[in-house]
Amino acid sequence: MARKFFIVSYDVTDDRRRTRIFKTMADFGDRVQYSVFCCQLNPRERLQMENRLKEVLHQGDDQVMVVEAGKVEGQNPEPDVDYLGRGWKPEARSQIV
Repeated sequence: MARKFFIVSYDVTDDRRRTRIFKTMADFGDRVQYSVFCCQLNPRERLQMENRLKEVLHQGDDQVMVVEAGKVEGQNPEPDVDYLGRGWKPEARSQIV
């Protein structure tokens, strides 16, 4: 399955839920800003991430935004994202089957 980059941002109103969202996202990607993660996911992993997030977030109050940022290619892949100021370099991640 082809892996793709995703930028995931969340806005969660409750501290306890926000902590749980953070811990969930840490299982799937790298934190690049306070509530923004960059993830390298295949379709199955994306579905798993979204299902776990749905278990935690409050549909009426919270928001999670998932943006596809292109294919993961090469030995040291980086998403096609422009930065102003300090940039971010992804950690090497291996796919576990």
